[in-house]
Amino acid sequence: MERLRKLREEQGLSQQKLAKYIGTTQQNIHRYENGYNEPDTATLTALANFFHTSIDYLVGNTDIRHKIEAVSPFDLNTEESLLVEKYRKLRPTARQSILIMMDELLQ
Repeated sequence: MERLRKLREEQGLSQQKLAKYIGTTQQNIHRYENGYNEPDTATLTALANFFHTSIDYLVGNTDIRHKIEAVSPFDLNTEESLLVEKYRKLRPTARQSILIMMDELLQ
């Protein structure tokens, strides 16, 4: 949980203040930061929410610091969905060619 310490220090927070914000004790924060204890799921969730990050980032499973937001699908019809599906299968150079052709068709 070294990332916890880093995030806390970046915010200029003491262990006591962080503990108060997430509803635990300063001793627990100390134990988490020094590897004596591991926080439970509820505490991890509270920490991730407080620091606007993901649990995966806190525990070191990813280096992506920001919280991953839910992606809402576009409202596509069947034909449009098929085009997107095929586009995603193309190599990058082929994608670029398609974009150039689309620009030409739109002019």
